[in-house]
Amino acid sequence: MAGIAEDRDFIPLKIAVMTVSDTRTEETDTSGKLLADRLTEAGHTLHARAIVPDEAGRIRAQASDWLASGADIILTTGGTGFAPRDVTPEAIKPLCDRIMDGFSVVFHTVSLKTVGLSTLQSRAFAGQAGKSFIFCLPGSTGACRDAWDNILKFELDARYRPCSIFEILEANRNV
Repeated sequence: MAGIAEDRDFIPLKIAVMTVSDTRTEETDTSGKLLADRLTEAGHTLHARAIVPDEAGRIRAQASDWLASGADIILTTGGTGFAPRDVTPEAIKPLCDRIMDGFSVVFHTVSLKTVGLSTLQSRAFAGQAGKSFIFCLPGSTGACRDAWDNILKFELDARYRPCSIFEILEANRNV
């Protein structure tokens, strides 16, 4: 049965949070704050946090820097819609060796319950970049809450069974 195995130890991951926005500031970045708060409350380490403009080169450069500095996980929020400046998927996908198709499916299933058919307007996705993973979430605080509370808090927990992203990270560390 799926769930947290209480007989196992929690192992914190180094997680970076990137808010992609031309308009948000540290004071108005509720989505990035929610993700940073949730991951630290869960016991993970906030590796870094930044607000990056909707420019593919800057988004890719920030993610590349964090990958090089040892982030296990990068969470992005924003830039996954269909507005002309929404370029997060185009910026991040070239960094990915593999796309995690199931994340998008599960995210949209969860999101359908809270925003209905509007979930179709999101290009949320995840992928493996080297030995790390990048999860690209919509910019709304509600979407980030849905993703963290229903998916990421479990998948990023080493105790989650039958398996979790942590196990893949561990296997990659030993390669």
